[in-house]
Amino acid sequence: MATTAGRPQDNHINIYEDHEWTHPTQVAGKIWKNPVGTASGTFQYAAVRWFYDVSQLGAVSTKGCSPVPWEGNEGPRTAEGPASNLNAVGLQNPGVDHYLEHDLPALKEAGAFVIANVAGHSDDDYAEVVAKLADSDADMLEINVSCPNVSHGGMSVGTDPVALAKLMDRLRPMTDKPMIVKLTPNVTDITVPARAAVDHGADALSMINTLLGMRLNIRTGEPIIAHTTGGVSGPAVLPIGLAAVYRTRTVLPDIPIIGIGGIDSGEKALEYLYAGANAVEVGAAALFDPVAPLRIARELDVLLDERPELADRLAAGRTWR
Repeated sequence: MATTAGRPQDNHINIYEDHEWTHPTQVAGKIWKNPVGTASGTFQYAAVRWFYDVSQLGAVSTKGCSPVPWEGNEGPRTAEGPASNLNAVGLQNPGVDHYLEHDLPALKEAGAFVIANVAGHSDDDYAEVVAKLADSDADMLEINVSCPNVSHGGMSVGTDPVALAKLMDRLRPMTDKPMIVKLTPNVTDITVPARAAVDHGADALSMINTLLGMRLNIRTGEPIIAHTTGGVSGPAVLPIGLAAVYRTRTVLPDIPIIGIGGIDSGEKALEYLYAGANAVEVGAAALFDPVAPLRIARELDVLLDERPELADRLAAGRTWR
């Protein structure tokens, strides 16, 4: 029987031994033991617990919670692209009540720093979930404003700074927990919704969510994904994510930023930190390598050993830019 961080792990195979983290970071006043977390929608504790100790990560951003269980979209829901993958899962999840009863307690018992991701198809959906998470054991909330929103004509509320401001004005008074707004890249200028989120109460930003894309079956001439389009993630989106972080850091020098997109190594995580991020979340890489988030965190820790100026800034809640 292996032991991890003093807790017995029956029948678990922990690929990595415990690590003494020396380079923490801060996001909205919360200390992460290292700058690497998981990206929402790509992490499932029931699966990864067999391979590594989730308390070793800087943070775990969990699958988006909705007010009631969502079944998601019909299949096929995934396709491959050049250096990328597409998905149209449709935010399938068992709902916030299940999350509070099962998923969140299991993660907290395992010692994880938990970011609860909030999803909704209307402003009322978001408000209902935040109300239930307001006094929970979640360490932070991440508001996914990339969901199609029926209150705003089916468009993502994250594409409309006025709608985003209105939503944040409603959510912000509901909880004292640090609130991250996760931004969509499917806009002309991501700094516009970023500023709206910050001006109306966001404590931090995470970017980017997936880009809109599609693949077609050349035998039938029809889209491969039943939903027609899906979200593009993976190595191909790295330059887009980096540009979003860099531009946002330029216009919002003080807001904490979590960089997401195309991170599959410590070196790529380091690029985001040099672009101005306080931390990163690893997403698509974990879909083909379940231990990718922890592997990347360990690689980054070594790279920060050689970059004391950057490491010191992160530990103090500052960034490279």
